[in-house]
Amino acid sequence: MLKEYKTVSEIVGPLMTVEGVAGVKYDELVDIELQDGSRRRGQVLEIDGDKAVVQLFEGSTGINLKDTKVRFLGKPLSLNVSEDMIGRTFDGMGRVNDGGPELIPEKSLDINGIAINPIARNYPDEFIQTGISTIDHLNTLVRGQKLPVFSASGLPHKELAAQIARQASVTNSDEKFAVVFAAIGITFEEAEFFMEDFKKTGAIDRSVLFINLANDPAIERIATPRMALTAAEYLAFEKDMHVLVITTDMTNYAEALREISAARREVPGRRGYPGYLYTNLATLYERAGRLEGSNGSVTQIPILTMPEEDITHPIPDLTGYITEGQIILSRDLYNQGYQPPIDVLPSLSRLKDKGTGEGKTREDHAPTMNQIFSAYAQGKEAKELSAVLGESALSESDRKYVEFTDKFEKEYVNQGNYTNRTIQETLDLGWDLLKVLPRAELKRIKDDMLDKYLPKGE
Repeated sequence: MLKEYKTVSEIVGPLMTVEGVAGVKYDELVDIELQDGSRRRGQVLEIDGDKAVVQLFEGSTGINLKDTKVRFLGKPLSLNVSEDMIGRTFDGMGRVNDGGPELIPEKSLDINGIAINPIARNYPDEFIQTGISTIDHLNTLVRGQKLPVFSASGLPHKELAAQIARQASVTNSDEKFAVVFAAIGITFEEAEFFMEDFKKTGAIDRSVLFINLANDPAIERIATPRMALTAAEYLAFEKDMHVLVITTDMTNYAEALREISAARREVPGRRGYPGYLYTNLATLYERAGRLEGSNGSVTQIPILTMPEEDITHPIPDLTGYITEGQIILSRDLYNQGYQPPIDVLPSLSRLKDKGTGEGKTREDHAPTMNQIFSAYAQGKEAKELSAVLGESALSESDRKYVEFTDKFEKEYVNQGNYTNRTIQETLDLGWDLLKVLPRAELKRIKDDMLDKYLPKGE
């Protein structure tokens, strides 16, 4: 029989202090019975002697200190898992909320998980096709990688997230693939967009959705990405599936962390965020990877909006240290109507070289990638020069690079939200663009490859 405590001494925001407790553990689940018989849940956040600080999942409104009963359940917050999760929608706490029947669980897993031991990791080196040229060709995603998207307020990151969820696949493989999608602190309108898009395009049939709304308690945002990663780890490492985890928006997660830190009266770090923000984010991001002895994998695409479009802000800054690159959205391209507005030059996938080449994509992948990067950078420089000195100051070669850059943005970057290109189609499009430049300028591609792939004619 669980001991019942009626010794609640203080409530501050989402935090409750219970005194005179014994044998209580950190992260333990707590059952709270209010004076009217209704129940709420919480989790032990801190223990100091015989005092326990409990964070409430459903908020503290209406709690009467004197009549509230608290029971410590002796187990951490867990998620009921089964292969039948695929195609279902859950709230931020892992409860079914799609109107369908309750899940019959195969097991219940602690949502806190653990980062994968480096010794037990397999190196990420298998290509994942997103159907988006600027990612597949120039910033290649590989199985087991964590590759964040840096966006800003008003940019179409939700459309990009939905497009990746719809289109992502493991090429040259008949192994099972699933998407776990976690929406953190989004509006009802955004939730409707994702639900409608997933249902309309059939993406729901291979997806597990966790939806945490902006009007849900902040504390729930701390649990939502952990719920999603627990589901992903189960499908990957126990059911041998390749799982892509998309979380949007990690900025809302960090804001919830800051709110709880302030309620605990902790000394703030940079810009008011707790000093352990780096460690906390790492406990999520490091759950991506491939395990020795398992066919499955967990790949992460966390999406975050940079406050004030500042890439040095603590959230994108720390995320960049932990993850393997970043995809950056450009307001300038967005204002010109390009979709998706991915800014190629500052974007980076540090593992792209591992997932490309013959047998994975195509032998011409790396050379064309390097040549396109180089040509686009030169074209951008030439455009800036012409803006200052006028077009007449450009050499014939510069004009060709400007032509390449304009064509590259209009035809390659601007592919639209519902165009799904195979890597072969993207590579062929890259060659089609490179023929704008004189052959003598294609110095990063060997002659035999130019002979084989460069379109003849004009």
